[in-house]
Amino acid sequence: MPSSPEVSVGSPLGSDEQIEGRRKFYHILENLETQDDSSKPQYSRSQLVRLTYGYALSEESRDNYLRAFFKALSVPIDGQENINVEEYRPKVFDFADYLLDNFFLPLTASAGKTTQPSSTYHSAVQRAEEDIQTFVGTPDRVLALRGDCLVRDHHRCVVSRRFDQVEAEKRFQKDGEDARDDGERALIEDPRPFDVLEVAHILPHSLTKSKVSSRLDASREASLAILDMLDAGVTGLIEGTDIDKPRNAITLTHGLHHFFGNFKIFFEPLADQPPHTYKIGSFLSPYTLRDPALPVTRTLHLTDSCIIEPPSSRLLAVHRAVAHILKLSGAGDYIERLLRDAEEKGIQADGSTEVGRLVQLGLGGMVRWHS
Repeated sequence: MPSSPEVSVGSPLGSDEQIEGRRKFYHILENLETQDDSSKPQYSRSQLVRLTYGYALSEESRDNYLRAFFKALSVPIDGQENINVEEYRPKVFDFADYLLDNFFLPLTASAGKTTQPSSTYHSAVQRAEEDIQTFVGTPDRVLALRGDCLVRDHHRCVVSRRFDQVEAEKRFQKDGEDARDDGERALIEDPRPFDVLEVAHILPHSLTKSKVSSRLDASREASLAILDMLDAGVTGLIEGTDIDKPRNAITLTHGLHHFFGNFKIFFEPLADQPPHTYKIGSFLSPYTLRDPALPVTRTLHLTDSCIIEPPSSRLLAVHRAVAHILKLSGAGDYIERLLRDAEEKGIQADGSTEVGRLVQLGLGGMVRWHS
């Protein structure tokens, strides 16, 4: 695995530094676009590096990204010296592998897997079975999070608007045909089928997974450093137990949770609409989702006085940026194949399959070994 580049956070780059840094950055990557590493053609490493910079969400983030990039290449940001692109090709590709291995791969591998505790008893069992690899206190927090999100989202999937089937049954048992939804509409007249709903994290637990000591290991620290290169300071929204706050979660059906967690569905804010209104798009085939067909525009429900905070537009923006980077660089398809091979084929004992990089990254629990 490539060594960790130093991610320095300092004062903003000067105007001349920004101009020269961008010029060098794009000069190197544009020349590498047509000569990407043919030994690993599964995704475009030069595009992954370029797109991660292009989708950074603030000037400070882009400055930090340029610092890390040129530090990895051992090249000063300023200065007018000519760049021998071929000389730096291995370091650029190592930098791309660093981004993939420490951020995009673990982020995608753990996405769409938010625990769905069904009761206090289930949480108690999970706590009794916790070992040093589990998230401290997670069952209780996720149980509370699911309840908060259901109330905030009016017991409906934020995309399909389907009402929660479990809650519908409770209300029918209590009020019969007079059962109402959160907007006082008769449930028996709801045009959509009911569905069992889940709480879905916008950014997954893998970013803050810790040992019992609550100290992050080196790979998680690297993940958070890369996250800050997408949006400087955004890690403050998900530090520690804040990962399980309502601002980092939405209510979805099981199927939509899967696709959202795998960065196939994303939320784009609409500036000319009421607050918290998004066009929800996808990178899926137009035939995959029919109810609703995407894109679709939705205004998210809010509780009175925002007692339960709404989904963070900032976290949704990071999710959207990751979705586009994965799609446009080909890294998303590569990771999907890698995880599918891990599930279907396992790892060959002779190390002949690339799935072995999952073990190297500490994700070996997701794969099987074959002799």
